[in-house]
Amino acid sequence: MPIENWSDNILVVDVQDDPAFTDDLNALIEELDVRKDVDVVLNFAGVSYLNSSNIAKLLKARKKLVSARRRLVLCGISTNVWGLFLVTGLDKVFDFADNVATGLTGVQIDSEE
Repeated sequence: MPIENWSDNILVVDVQDDPAFTDDLNALIEELDVRKDVDVVLNFAGVSYLNSSNIAKLLKARKKLVSARRRLVLCGISTNVWGLFLVTGLDKVFDFADNVATGLTGVQIDSEE
């Protein structure tokens, strides 16, 4: 499973193109139903495209995290996928980082405040 417990309260999820993307996000959403105390860093390095179903799952995961006052950071976004976030306006909805290390640093700094 691509979900890794990076620390007690941070999950790192390596996502891939469909059909794995759907399975990975479903597993993450199930995990978030059980654990309300985690921040999530999603590594998009293996994703070259998104469809509307993928976006809906991302929004569902974000909603669960925001309602629990936790963070979702997307990182490693390819140029094609970034273009989709820009065109849809989702670049203003999600938090982004260049890579996993930067995403983890941002989440840790925010949790210490």
